[in-house]
Amino acid sequence: MLHQRITLIARKSSKPDVDWNYARSTSMRVAFLDSINATKFALGVAVNDVALDIERVIVDRAGTAEEFLDLLTSIPNEFGGDVLLIRDDGTGFLSATGRGGDRVLYALVARDVRFYLETHNLVTGRAMIDTPARLKEIA
Repeated sequence: MLHQRITLIARKSSKPDVDWNYARSTSMRVAFLDSINATKFALGVAVNDVALDIERVIVDRAGTAEEFLDLLTSIPNEFGGDVLLIRDDGTGFLSATGRGGDRVLYALVARDVRFYLETHNLVTGRAMIDTPARLKEIA
């Protein structure tokens, strides 16, 4: 059996849906959660208690910057995956493991966020939701 890594996605049901690749979400092992707190709990249990291989955590407009920072500070040392925050305007922040194991935080414009999602086959390829930043890019 092929070993696959897991992606955790926190999303808010009241926000317009990103074109998540639901057709592949089970084969790619993607878990959708309702909040940053649920994601923080799931990540801790998955890494510390169950020893699951979590590849990345994505927060899709599901919390505040303060909640995202709280998530980053609670990441278990054993977790080396990416943590991506997608903001309401389509921009975001990516926390990744740098050289020596320290975390690095990158600010992303909307097209960078989209590139990340497409590169990891997490979206279908349809246009992302029309946010003010996206409408400006199109114009």
